[in-house]
Formats: sequence, C-alpha cells, structure tokens
Amino acid sequence: MTPYKDESLLHALEELDVIEKSQLAAAVTESKNAAKPLGEVLIEKDLISDANLGQVISELVGAPLVRLSEIAIPIDVLNYIPEIVARKQQAISFAHDASGVKVAMADPTNTEFLSFLKKKTGEQVKVYLATPKDIDWALGLYKRDLQKTFDESFTEKITQATKQGIGEVPAKEIVDLLIEYAQANGASDIHIEPHKEQSVVRFRIDGVMHDVLRLPIALHNQVVTRIKVAAKLRTDEHLSAQDGKMQVELSTEELDIRVSIVPVIYGEKVVTRLLSSRSRQFGLTDLGMSEGDLAKVRKGFLKPYGMVLSTGPTGSGKTTSIYSILKILNTKEVNIATIEDPVEYDIEGVNQIQVNPKTNLTFSSGLRAILRQDPNIIFVGEIRDEETADIAVNSAMTGHLVLSTLHTNDAATSLPRLMDMGIEQFLVASTINVIIGQRLVRRICLKCRVSIDVPVASISENLPRDLVFKYFKGKKSIRIYKGKGCPVCHSTGHTGRIGIFEVLVLTSEIRELIMAKADADRIKQQAIKDGMMTMLEDGIRKVQKGVTTIEEILRATKE
Repeated sequence: MTPYKDESLLHALEELDVIEKSQLAAAVTESKNAAKPLGEVLIEKDLISDANLGQVISELVGAPLVRLSEIAIPIDVLNYIPEIVARKQQAISFAHDASGVKVAMADPTNTEFLSFLKKKTGEQVKVYLATPKDIDWALGLYKRDLQKTFDESFTEKITQATKQGIGEVPAKEIVDLLIEYAQANGASDIHIEPHKEQSVVRFRIDGVMHDVLRLPIALHNQVVTRIKVAAKLRTDEHLSAQDGKMQVELSTEELDIRVSIVPVIYGEKVVTRLLSSRSRQFGLTDLGMSEGDLAKVRKGFLKPYGMVLSTGPTGSGKTTSIYSILKILNTKEVNIATIEDPVEYDIEGVNQIQVNPKTNLTFSSGLRAILRQDPNIIFVGEIRDEETADIAVNSAMTGHLVLSTLHTNDAATSLPRLMDMGIEQFLVASTINVIIGQRLVRRICLKCRVSIDVPVASISENLPRDLVFKYFKGKKSIRIYKGKGCPVCHSTGHTGRIGIFEVLVLTSEIRELIMAKADADRIKQQAIKDGMMTMLEDGIRKVQKGVTTIEEILRATKE
C-alpha cells in the first residue's frame, strides 16, 4: 500500500507537466492492468527519477523528504529500531537531537507505528518520507561487520562441532550469512579463497575487493561442499573446474547466484556472482546519462527498426544500459526476444534464450530461431563473430529493432569494427541508429566528502589541453571533491558507481565517412563536431559536480 492515491499522484504530475501526456497515460493504463502502484511503473519506465518522484509524493503526504543515502546515520541511532521491525515497517531512525528522534518512512501516515516508537524511546518522533529504494539502501547499514556477526553466531557452535564430532558444523547457516551480508552491502561477487592457515572471504563492492571475513581453514571444505550441493555440482570432484547456479530465498527477494569453483594450491576457490534484481532497478538517468545524451538514445531506440549498440570493455555496464532500454520498450503491444550468455535477469513479458554450445545453441543459431518467432525487438547479448554480426545487421534492415553490445574502446571504434567483421559499409551506415560508449566510475562517498582546491597546472598534466582550456580557462586553481574514508564506504572514500557516457548519432556526415571507410579517429572527430560529448568530457563534468574524482575518470578512460 502507498500513503497516497494514484489519482492524486496523477493529478500532481499533470499539473507539474514533467512527463509527456501520452507516456503518462500509457503508464496509468499499465498500472491498472498490472495492479501496480503508478509510482512504481513510472520508475520502471524511466519516466521520472526516484528522487523527483519522492519530492512529488512528499508534497502529497505533507511530510518532508529525506535522502538517506546522502546523510550520515549513526549506528546507535539506526538501532533504535531493530532490523526486523525496520524491514517490516519500512522505517529508518536516522538522527537524534534535542527535539527528539527523526524517522524516515515509506508510509509517513502509519500513526500506529509512530505511537509505538514514541513509547519505546520516550521522546518526540519527527517523521520524514523516504522512497522505498532509499530505505532499502539504509537497511544495508544493519549488516556492516560480518566478522563480528560470525564470531558471535558461530564460534561456540564450531567449537562444539569439532570436539569429538559432537554436532555438525553449520555450513548452510554460514553460506546463508555470507550471501545475506553480500547482498545487503551491494556486493556483486563473493570470493572464498583457501590459504595455508585460514580461508579468506572477500566481497567485490563497486568493482573493488574487500576482505570481510577470515574462517578457520578446517571449515573451508564444508562451506565449499554446501555451495556445491546448492549449485547441483559434483561433491566428489576436487581437481577440475565446475560451474553452476543456485537460488537463495532472502527476506527481500529471490536471489539467483552463478557459481564458479576452481582448484588452487590449498584447496578449491569459490567465486559466486550475485544476480540481484534490485541492481537492475535503474533507469538511464540513474545510471548517470545526461539529459542531452538521454534524448539522443531515446530517439534511437524509439524507432521501429535499426540497431542500438552499447560498447565498452567487460564490466562497463553495457548490459545494464540495454536492460534499462528494454524495460522502457517492454509493453504488451510488442514481442521482445533475447539471446544471452548468460541470461542474468528475468524480465517479465520478454522471451529470453540462454546460449548453450553443448546443444549448438549459439548467438547466431539462436538469432536465426528468434527471427522465426515474429519479434518486434531483439536483444543479442553480444556480437562476437561475423555470422552473428551479419544476421543482426540484416535483421535491423528488415523491420526489427536490434539491441546489442560490442567490445570496443569507444563509440566511434564500433563502426570500423563491424566493417572488419565483413559487414558492407552501406549496411553499417543505414542500419545503426545510435551507439553508446560507456565506462563505470566510483561515486564519492557523500558521508565523508570534502572539498579541496587544486592547481589547474597539476590537472593539465593528465588531461588533454583542449579540455583543460574549455573547462578551466583563466583559472589558477579549482575546487574539487574527494572522500576521506569512513565506515560506511569501507574507508575507500567511494560508495556506488555511476556511468560516464558518449552517445554517437549517425549524422549524414558520419555516414559519408563510413562509406569512405574512414578510420575511428576521423569518425570520432566528426562526431564531436556534430555535438557528441566524449566520455572524458562527461567525466570532467561529473568531477565538477562533486560526483567522482579525476583519478577515477583517468582510470576508467585510459586505453
């Protein structure tokens, strides 16, 4: 239940005129048909940002909006509300001062819970509105110190289990705890690594590895065996690599997990990839795309045919961008089919095919099969070879909208790359609608962000002279930001990631260059002349806004 009526939200949005009338009407229809709150549909369709929707709802319910992800929440204050209660009531206590306790809620009209909290604390309670997404983030603060939790929960059980075989080592509980904490901390991967005297558990958070737990080496094999059983792998095989998949039911969602096990010197190393549906709840604006670039991309994918490409190296967020587009395009009026390796996230209403080389189901053969399924929109997980490229381009020529990803350094390089794959230049020039080049950079932690003044001369050493002149002309020093490091960001100075983008639209000038077999540099120069903002330039703008650091931009864009 929402603390407002959909009719009230609709009226407010119509008055504000922030969403096109046709798009708003379509969202209302979908909301009614799917029995979903209107706000949820608007977020899914990337028609409004989470923050802006929160501001509109704040006005409707008469409670001030707070952005929990942008403030420091003391752990002792957070614990005023026990975790299990906070999850059930969708409420977070985030501050305490002379006026009383400040509480953020998804439903500020829940007076029954507010009365309970007032009695529990013996103080006045001031209520704020927070979006469900923001509360979900704050709930992760309850799970920060995994080593402490492990020691408190399992030390005695393990001691008993190892004494003359009394009891059993709680391997299932340990694995469940690892997954629960990894998901709460926004980890994409869990690494369990055997060493000579202990087993080290590490989480990859925002692309960076963090040591989070040290297990007695005697537990390592039991933990690995438990994971093998859950992933339906052979428990008697210890000398070969194995891959599998498992599902874990958490309080917030059903989590799909890919499992990889390889033999190393001191045993078997396990790496699990957490495929959380929550991590896909992003629109292109949330991913960091500017309004100007977003308009170009929208124009490209709203055409009934042609090709939209997302390019970049592994881990640059290409698939996330394509999924965000599919989420917008996914309506009952169209038939969408995908061929992926792997299918990372289920999309309701989309026909998704998993590549399987053992049955000769490759990207090219799968794409041929899809074309016989009467699709309007096709997503090819990756164009890897000439055959797949040829079928994809010809599909885009014959009335289909084709979305795909390509491993190239930037947007411009994609065009010669397709021609190197044997695609005729006239086909490339006539089928590509838009190309998105992207990288991921770490955001500065807002809890410990500080500003510093740095000489422009020191920045000039690492940035192209023309960009330094464009953005810092006449300045001797500029103010930029960095994170000092705090418990919330694991002392890294960063929390979360954001994309830096370049969007190349095929103008008539660029099509002429393609027909002349121009190289990527000439195409890029023309694209910039036509108004393309490069990834480096987009990054500099985000540095100026205090979103990320120059070091992150240089790390992400260096070739």
